[in-house]
Parts: sequence; structure tokens; C-alpha cells
Amino acid sequence: MTMMKAAIFVEPGRIVLDDKPIPDVGPQDALLRVTTTTICGTDIHILKGEYPVERGLTIGHEPVGVIEKLGSGVRGYSEGQRVIAGAITPSGWSTACLCGVGSQDGAGTAHGWKAMGGWKFGNTIDGCQAEYVLVPDAMANLAPVPDSLSDEQVLMCPDIMSTGLSGAESAGVRIGDTVAVFAQGPIGLCATAGAKLSGASMVIGVDRLANRLAISTKMGADHVIDGSKVDPVEEIMRLTDGRGVDVAIEALGTQQTFEACLRVLRPGGTLSSLGVYSTDLTIPLGPFAAGLGDHKIVTTLCPGGKERMRRLMALIAARRVDLEAMVTHRFKLDDIEAAYELFGHQRDGVLKVAITP
Repeated sequence: MTMMKAAIFVEPGRIVLDDKPIPDVGPQDALLRVTTTTICGTDIHILKGEYPVERGLTIGHEPVGVIEKLGSGVRGYSEGQRVIAGAITPSGWSTACLCGVGSQDGAGTAHGWKAMGGWKFGNTIDGCQAEYVLVPDAMANLAPVPDSLSDEQVLMCPDIMSTGLSGAESAGVRIGDTVAVFAQGPIGLCATAGAKLSGASMVIGVDRLANRLAISTKMGADHVIDGSKVDPVEEIMRLTDGRGVDVAIEALGTQQTFEACLRVLRPGGTLSSLGVYSTDLTIPLGPFAAGLGDHKIVTTLCPGGKERMRRLMALIAARRVDLEAMVTHRFKLDDIEAAYELFGHQRDGVLKVAITP
């Protein structure tokens, strides 16, 4: 067999299932037979043309699979082994990687840095919504899946879990902090879980959808705010007696949620941004205290690499967090266009879809 099925970007508004050659395996690569993958909000940005990729590219960046073939230089793994690879696949040897910032991997550049350079799957190389995917720098990126964990239990690790938890990590959430998380989609729900795991004493989840707010409480939110019924900024200031929060996490990628995060921050607080923005952002002068409020604004691209994946799976295996409730719909790869239609229009209470062969 030399051909495989893959979800391919054709043009803005069109991702279709088509045939492509199965990739050749280089010395440091691994070929995975994909057993489960999913669709991400970033894929919808690509579908809409809001994030540019090459036409003909296979989309997707969240693979769970089995090693089909190993490159001649890959050691420590075996064909037939269950593994995941992160959405971010750093080389492991660039300057950025050696500085601990693998998401900005600049392998091959003169200075070793490249903005978003670690994000390759479905961005600069073929991705995971296919029967097979080629994993570059396999020894830096393949993480064995414990036998006790199912595909769906680890499906969020490559991106959503890693990204969401990093919102709390990058913000430096401390024991006793008060944290607000704006938007309780998959990333926001994981950010809520991350804030609670980091020791926050009060976590506030904000969304406009009742089903997401219900799951937010399961992920660790102490209070949930329905933004369709009350002003979230006013309600958060009421809950904190006018003090504001120590950390506000923006998990949607809009001006409205970014600005709301800034408005609920106490002086010296941290705004942790996880959103993918498709327009310029404006910082309001008052909440920013004219630049003198000692605020911090931090951004994070999903941490990747095999050690990050191992740690996330360890949390799941230890029952510190359970993300299976996020998988609300299941599709076969043959029906991935229908999955995009459902997920892209956020119908039927969808959070995440599981795509299997």
C-alpha cells in the first residue's frame, strides 16, 4: 500500500478527504499509523483562511497512534508501540530548545529561534488527520502511552491539555491565588483544571453556554458566570470584593475577552493569553493604568516534546485530572468533512470530536 486517506486544505472554506502518498521515513523520523485524532479550533482558523497554510497540506496536530516504521537512526522505540506526539514537535537541539522554549524552535536558522517554529504538524508539514503521519525528530517527540490508558484518555495531551495547563503555568499561579478563566471551550476548561492543580483557592469560569459551564465545575471552577446573563467583569469584581483577580486567563482569542481579562486584574496581576487572534488587539488605557499598574501580559504556545507528554499522561494515570468528558462526538475518518461542519459551527453541544480510522 502506497496511498492513504488524508484531510487536505484546498482553499479557504474547503478541507476535503482525499488520497495522498504515505510519507517516506527519514533517519530521524517515525511513521505513525493514526488510531485517534481530533479537530482543533486552530484548524477552524485554517479552514476559514484566518491562518494561512499551503494548499494541499494535510491538517491536524493531535495524534495518538502506533509506530508503523522507524527511521534508521531512531533508538529506544519499537514498531507496533503505542505512542503520542505533541502538537509541537521541537527538534531538541536548536538554541530555542536548549533555552527551554521548544515551541519557538528555530532549527536550521542562523540564530536558532523562529516564532511558532515548533508547530509543524498541519502548519509547515503534513498533519495528523490522516491514516498515517510522519513524526520528525522522533526521539525528541514520541511518548509511549501506558497500557492502562485508552486513546480517548490521552487524546487531549498533544495540544488542548498542554496548552490549557500552560496558561496557569506561564502565569505563575500560586497557592491561594484567585484566577478567572474567560471562555470554557476545550482550552479554557483545561486552563481551569490547571489553575486548580496549581493551588488556586478560587477559580472562576466564564462562558455563555450552560453545558460548558457545567463541565467547568467538574474541572475545578468554584464559581461559574454565564456571560449571556450578567456582565462578567462586574460579577468578578463583586466576587472579589472589588480587589480583582491575581491571574486572568484569556482562552478564546477576541478583543472582548482580552479586554475583560485586563479589567478584572488587580494591580500587579498577570494576564495569561492562550488565544489565537485574527485581528489587532487594543489595550484600554484605564484598566492598563496608563502602563503603570505593574501588570504582566504573557503569551504561550502549547509546550511539546516527549517529556511534556509523559508528564501530562502521568497526571491522567494518577487521576489528578479527567478530560474524557470533553469528547462529545465521534466520527470515522471517512466522515471528517461532516465532523468539520459540526465542529466549525459548534452545533449539538460539541466540545471535541474523536476521529478514528
